[in-house]
This record gives sequence, C-alpha cells and structure tokens, in this order.
Amino acid sequence: MDPKLARLTEIVAAADNLLVAFSGGVDSTFLLKVAHQTLGERAVGLTAASPTAPPGELEAAAELARLIGCRHIVIDSHELENPSFTENPVNRCFFCKDELYRICREQAAKLGFSTIADGTNLDDLKDHRPGLKAAKEQRIRHPLVEADMTKDDIRRLSRDFNLPTWDKPAIACLTSRFPYGVEINLERLGKIAACEKTLKELGFREFRVRYHEDLVRIEAGAKEIDRLLDPAVRETIVTRFKEIGFTYVSVDLEGYRTGSMNEAIKKTG
Repeated sequence: MDPKLARLTEIVAAADNLLVAFSGGVDSTFLLKVAHQTLGERAVGLTAASPTAPPGELEAAAELARLIGCRHIVIDSHELENPSFTENPVNRCFFCKDELYRICREQAAKLGFSTIADGTNLDDLKDHRPGLKAAKEQRIRHPLVEADMTKDDIRRLSRDFNLPTWDKPAIACLTSRFPYGVEINLERLGKIAACEKTLKELGFREFRVRYHEDLVRIEAGAKEIDRLLDPAVRETIVTRFKEIGFTYVSVDLEGYRTGSMNEAIKKTG
C-alpha cells in the first residue's frame, strides 16, 4: 500500500467514527472514500446546501456519495443571514466555514460521533485561508494534512480508486468570484451562477467568472482560453451574459488561477 494512504487509513481507523464535511470536490471525495472503506457505517458525509455553491455541485456530491456507498446528509446553511459574511471582508471564508462546522457539530452530536474532518490538504496551507481559523476553533481534523498529502497525491490515489473526481477541476464557493468589500447577496450570486452554468454548458471545464459590478471577467484554463474567441462561442457568451444583466464581458488574458481575488491582498499586504 502507498505509505501516505497507509498513514491516512491509520488516522481514520483511530478516529473510530468520522463525519466528513463533504463538498464533492477532489479532496473531500477521496477522504470520504477512505473513511467509508475503513469505517463502514461509522463514516458519514455531510454537505451544506447553499446558494454560494457552484451550479450542479450539490447534485454531484449526492451522486458521488451514492457511488461510494456512504450515508450522505444534506443540511441547509444560512451564512447569507450573517452580515459579517455578506459584507465580504478579507476573512469572509471564516464565517462561511464557521457556519459549515457549526452544522457539522450539531449533526455529529445527533449521530453520537466524536470526530469531524474536512478535506484540507498540505497545499491549502500555502494560501490565504481564513477558514482554517474556524476549523481550529471548532476542533475540525485535517486527516489529509496529518498524512502529509498534497493535491497531487490525492489525485493520483483517487485515480487508483477509480474515483471520477481524480481529474476534476478545483471548485470554490461562488463568493470567491467577488472582490473583497463588495456585498454578497442572492441576486449577485444568481447572476454569477447563471454565467458559470452557461460556460459549463458550452463545454468549458476549468474557469471562473469574476464579478466587477457591471463587468464580468472570465478566467479560463490555458487549454481553453482560445475557445473564448471562437466567433460562435464568443457570441453565445456575450449574448447570454448580457441577458443575465451584465453590461461588459471581458476575458482575463492571464487565464484561470485559484485565488486570483487574493492577489489584491498580496499587493497591499
């Protein structure tokens, strides 16, 4: 067995029971798979249903839980009712994760579970992640970090497990599409969700649609950015985005990269 996988299995087995904060992304899917394989019915996945989730991700998480064969709980989250979150400060992620982990704590108590974990990996520790503070306060375990696993490790082992997420592009909640200080609300989230759904329907895999008031900035992966300039694709995007309510539609020539909204923090920090 792979040494890191063996270590992860030991960590999970020692927990005796495990509630996994399960988004359906690469990391939490892999963790839930190992947890279910190790603990059986004593492993449960929990997904928070929220308008901040990218289109289709809740349904994808449910399908992945069925594929794994693990019990899956879906609970509505209410971070949009918290002004500290909707005002969109630089530590916005703290309030979102705090809500998620609060839900996890409540459900773990109902299940009689003592351990809650998420899919944080070693690479996540390198970026601006206020949610890690919430995890520490709520005593959330990071088994993938404890097992010294990077994103590459997780993708490689996910492929060995035949998990369809092994090459899934990174996902992030829709609030990451907004510059810090710009208010988050249902209308704006809905507009960004509709734009990203359009790109998904056009076959794009790795992208973000960033909100800048009347303007949207499309980031696409290096292998896909040229497609944005195909006349038919471009016309479809412009027409649809303007129907959604944006005045200007732009393409970021630097392309897709995670955490691009954090670049402003690094410049002023």
